[in-house]
Amino acid sequence: MLKGFKDFIMRGNVVDLAVAVIIAGAFGKVIEAFVTVIMDVVGKLGGTPNFSAWAPGGVHLGTFITVTISFLIVAAAVYFMVVAPMNHLAARRAAGVEPEPEAPSEEVLLLTEIRDALRSR
Repeated sequence: MLKGFKDFIMRGNVVDLAVAVIIAGAFGKVIEAFVTVIMDVVGKLGGTPNFSAWAPGGVHLGTFITVTISFLIVAAAVYFMVVAPMNHLAARRAAGVEPEPEAPSEEVLLLTEIRDALRSR
């Protein structure tokens, strides 16, 4: 029973998912800070970064506007920080443009030479 649990936990996709959740939490904090900065800039232009108190005709639209602006900022940040670079990388890989591998070290060259000499015997 414990062996099965150990096998389940050590499965690659479980570990990948755990790493993804941790990274998403950290990235979420970065995005929250970015939204705060942008909302402060919007506040400088519009007078207040929080539109929650705005209720024209008694209809509280301010909260909806604040949340919508925050959503658009988050969507833009995720697109430009994650999606666009990943799409660019995927396009380069699909086109066969890979970064040049670095030259082999002197040790690797020596070992290759020794291997080739042993094969020729």
